[in-house]
Amino acid sequence: MKNLTKTKPVDLHILHDKSIIFDFLKQNSGLQIYSIGDLDNFFWPKTIWFALNQNETINAIALLYVGMEPSTLLSFYDEESYYSSQLLEKIKSILPNKLNMHLSPDLINIFGKENIIEHYGFNYKMLLNKEVNEINDKNIRKLTIDDLQIIKNFYEISYPQNWFDERMLQTNKYYGYFSKNKLIGISGIHVYSEEYKVAALGNIATHPDFRGQQIGYKLTSALCFDLQKTVDSIGLNVKSDNEYAIKCYKKIGFEIVGEFGEYFVKNS
Repeated sequence: MKNLTKTKPVDLHILHDKSIIFDFLKQNSGLQIYSIGDLDNFFWPKTIWFALNQNETINAIALLYVGMEPSTLLSFYDEESYYSSQLLEKIKSILPNKLNMHLSPDLINIFGKENIIEHYGFNYKMLLNKEVNEINDKNIRKLTIDDLQIIKNFYEISYPQNWFDERMLQTNKYYGYFSKNKLIGISGIHVYSEEYKVAALGNIATHPDFRGQQIGYKLTSALCFDLQKTVDSIGLNVKSDNEYAIKCYKKIGFEIVGEFGEYFVKNS
């Protein structure tokens, strides 16, 4: 951490103005794409936004998403951790006793590594940096709410630890790959906002019996081709040790723009 000299006090605020939040987050959309997506009316009522200000300038933002139990805290920085660390120090006492956390490197130290109940590993943030071409494959089609049961059955086999919010099917941005009328692959989203021009991919999986056939590549390419018609930034999170998935995403045109740890923490 750099040894910075602070000449003015920093103030903690809870933000309610989307435009102010967005102006800060869009400075690094790759790191903040999930948080930007949470500005959308679909997620906004379940969010609490904390900011650290100095000289009337926002230096750091942290998001507490309360739309699930336990709540999830998101805090990311680009190069300098000072302000993010200060912000977490200030809000620590008002956060829930137990919560999930997505934090840039070293920020977990604010809460104490001894308070980690479960460490889910490290993840890369990736951002699409080129235009994706159309994929023509008759086995690919969009999924709808009518497919909900086969989608759930698919995830039970292919991605049992997956978190799937069936409301996201309403966006019409889920693609399925079928073989003899059997669903064997899915590529979908966690975040989609036409207003803020961002999308975050998620729920991507291939049936164990059909892996190694570029099904994930085709599905994700088809999804990105569709998304780039309405958004400017497409990102995703991927486990840093998932070499196969990272290779697939790089082939499509994604690049690594950041890293974070995922934790379940006791906030003592």
